[in-house]
Amino acid sequence: MVAVDSLLLGILAVCVVTDLKSRTIYNAVTFPGTIAGLILQTVFQGVPGLVDAVFGLAAGFGILLIPYLLGGMGAGDVKLLAMVGAFKGLTFVLFTSVYMALIGGVIALALLLMRKGVFERLKRVVFSAALLRYGVKISPVGNDAFTAAFPYGVAIAGGALLSLWLKGWGLV
Repeated sequence: MVAVDSLLLGILAVCVVTDLKSRTIYNAVTFPGTIAGLILQTVFQGVPGLVDAVFGLAAGFGILLIPYLLGGMGAGDVKLLAMVGAFKGLTFVLFTSVYMALIGGVIALALLLMRKGVFERLKRVVFSAALLRYGVKISPVGNDAFTAAFPYGVAIAGGALLSLWLKGWGLV
């Protein structure tokens, strides 16, 4: 299955580059990748592999569907995680989603801390927490604090890479 993993990593690398460069994950990459994942699972593992791939695809799609519908995620990110599920199955995509969320959180925190005015926002958070003690409620962050988006394909690819890497220790 090294060839399958290598193909998946190659597709993820292409998606990371396009996501970083143009903020787009192309259907021309994810759709053929999804079909390839379904076919490869069937070829190497038979009908049980196909069933696992279909469940993985559905889980990958479902995990990011709500964030997409709420406007916090692009459709390409949803299709990319679904493709990962088609390649590696249900268990793998569930572990990948956990690692993806952790990596995404670290990236978001780093971007938030690198933005202009971070000390002003931190002071506002401390001030609003102190005022809560007296029953005064104010927003701890300004309107622009969380408007910076980032290419989430990086977190998805990082989660998949971490899942592949940790499989060697029997954790996936």
